[in-house]
Amino acid sequence: MLVLGSHTGLNGVKAAYEALIAGVSPLDAVVAGTTVVEDDPSETSVGYGGIPNEDGVVELDAAVMDGPTHRGGAVAALKNVRHPTQVARLVMQQTNRVLLAGEGALRFARANGFVEENLLTDHARRVWLHWKRTHSDRDDWRGPAGDEIAGDEPVDPAVLDWFARHYRGPAAHKGGTVHIAALDARGDLACATSTSGHPFKIPGRVGDSPILGAGLYVDNEVGSCGSLGHGEANLENCSSFAAVELMRQGASPLDAGMEILRRIARNAHPWQLGDKGEPQFNLWLYLLHKDGRTASVTLRGSKQGGPKQFALADNRGVRMEECVALFG
Repeated sequence: MLVLGSHTGLNGVKAAYEALIAGVSPLDAVVAGTTVVEDDPSETSVGYGGIPNEDGVVELDAAVMDGPTHRGGAVAALKNVRHPTQVARLVMQQTNRVLLAGEGALRFARANGFVEENLLTDHARRVWLHWKRTHSDRDDWRGPAGDEIAGDEPVDPAVLDWFARHYRGPAAHKGGTVHIAALDARGDLACATSTSGHPFKIPGRVGDSPILGAGLYVDNEVGSCGSLGHGEANLENCSSFAAVELMRQGASPLDAGMEILRRIARNAHPWQLGDKGEPQFNLWLYLLHKDGRTASVTLRGSKQGGPKQFALADNRGVRMEECVALFG
């Protein structure tokens, strides 16, 4: 038995592995693990505390996929419900559909007893407000003291730290979202992905996370793959599905992941490339083979602002392991 997850998911991976040990299915284990991250306000790309869209509204996307049944469920642009992964599981279990979005997803969640709440924490609100006040000099907003636009209010250091780490600084990795995958003792697989999406996104924008074959994919005979990072690149390349198919053809998780990254780099649009012809966005893949082999790969490594580790739990404990980068 083992569980792997994104660099955002260490606590969730631990919870999912404990659930597997207790005898729950891989599907329920990954949902339990993802729920832990969705509840954590310090993880500002998922669930409660996620950074909002450009209007200051938190919109959540999530999906689950179950290996034994080869079924999936997903929600997109869901507001006011902090556990979108739980709602996605119910979409899979209670309907003949795969994806519910917007108001329809919220009605479905209400019908299943989910309580609506304001998901915008004070920290996320301050981050959003700072973005509003500094992203343009052609609107009605005045910038805070010390910014290019003269203002009279000092900026919360925690807000500046968030921007340096996630958005504007030289080491900003812009890699939120959580992905968790599990393999049980019977050889069954499942995975889940949850996100609040790109910070300050266009309202209604949906990335790869709730799309089967892009943000995640499972084939119980082969393995699973999930992703986070620049979702549009995953959507345009069907990255998770393609990676699993490469493993079906005999590629190792590492080789499959690196080949998908090379494809993504070749297909990147001209405006996305830097001086060296490399994509300036980042993207991570998390691969789990049915035989227990794992790998995590990323376009841009730690020297270029990307986390270099992924979370793993097995009979040797819960830990972080190295992520392999295509570009440094």
